[in-house]
Amino acid sequence: MSHIRVLLVEDDPDWVKAMTLFLNKEADLLVVGAASTAEEALSLARTLSFDVALLDIQLADHQQNGIYTAVEMHRIHSAKIIMLTSMSEEDIMTQAFTAGAINYIEKTNFRQLPEAIRSAYHHPAPMEALLKEFARLKREEQLKDLTSAEREVFELIEQGYTQTQIEQKLYKAESTLKNQVNKLLKKLGVRSRKEAVEKVRRKGLTVGVEENKE
Repeated sequence: MSHIRVLLVEDDPDWVKAMTLFLNKEADLLVVGAASTAEEALSLARTLSFDVALLDIQLADHQQNGIYTAVEMHRIHSAKIIMLTSMSEEDIMTQAFTAGAINYIEKTNFRQLPEAIRSAYHHPAPMEALLKEFARLKREEQLKDLTSAEREVFELIEQGYTQTQIEQKLYKAESTLKNQVNKLLKKLGVRSRKEAVEKVRRKGLTVGVEENKE
């Protein structure tokens, strides 16, 4: 029987030990790695093969650093993400799904984890369809104040075009383009093009971002 490979991201070593023993008792589950910080988790995401990540929303290096970690992990690994938490606030749940988590489980309900892992691995399509639409809506929410011309400029910036390339592609004068860029940056509440792209990519989530920039 092939195993569903699980990565644990949790800063409590006792919880890691207990969950490893608990999950490994299941014939089809196997914990293949553990990380205690966002940095360790993202390093493993780049090098380790796993199918599902169980990600604590409250890592020690930042109060809700699991949200940031989920956003970044979603970028670099195709694993399904299940957020673990001791909190039940609705806004935290919303942030977890915004970050790309496919499920959200309170730690006191840990006995639900084996079935949740199987569901995330074998039947992700319905939830992924909802998450895709949710991501689209969050993107639109970020860009709603931009004019059509400003949005056109932003999308080219997002694709990696330089100032000169955008001027040529859109047949705009340098002064016109600079004015549009300045206006869109102001509307997005950022200081640079890079920050604009990062903010929209993170769907407006700012938890843990400043403290953990590489």
